[in-house]
Amino acid sequence: MTTVTTTSTAATASAPAASILHLVGHAIRPAIGLTILLTILTGILYPLAITGIAQAIFPSQANGSLVYKNGQPIASGIIGQYWTQPQYMHGRPSATSPTPYNAANSGGSNLGPTNKALQTEVQANIDIVRKENPDVPDTTAIPIDLVTTSASGLDPDISVAGAYYQIPRIAKVRHMTPTQVQDIINAHIQGRFMGIFGEDVVNVLDLNLALDKAQGK
Repeated sequence: MTTVTTTSTAATASAPAASILHLVGHAIRPAIGLTILLTILTGILYPLAITGIAQAIFPSQANGSLVYKNGQPIASGIIGQYWTQPQYMHGRPSATSPTPYNAANSGGSNLGPTNKALQTEVQANIDIVRKENPDVPDTTAIPIDLVTTSASGLDPDISVAGAYYQIPRIAKVRHMTPTQVQDIINAHIQGRFMGIFGEDVVNVLDLNLALDKAQGK
């Protein structure tokens, strides 16, 4: 009688264990299968499809909006460059570190409008702009984008007013007339996005390449 009871108890105890293992196995197999399926769909097929569509419809943008000169890539049209030479159009100040327009460390100064550090920074930029453009009368208002940094520190564009402000310096250094420089600027004005958003701007890189091209460089 004792042997029968022991055997019956063991069989009863193993039944729930087997049931649990069955339920666990029943739940795990679909989970593993679903994980593999989603990995293939979202990790392989979807990226390949989007990459293919982008390359077919927007090849330039998909490859970084690279700008070429003499068949060689020289920069990206959507990442600003640090222009300092007097014959070139200068872009906005940049707050990136350790150098301006450092694409590996994009960011702004994060200074509020009441912060004295911001006021000091803007005044320093005003002094720099006036020093770089001595032929512009001190009574001429400086466009705001020439003395303030962008949120990214990599803005490739400046306002049309910002470009016009630099005409006397560029015309003098390049031995061109102000009208010639202005005509080049006007030819490179980019209108508002979708005709609604933002303001008219000029891409600094495109403009500087056009200035060089106008002089056969």
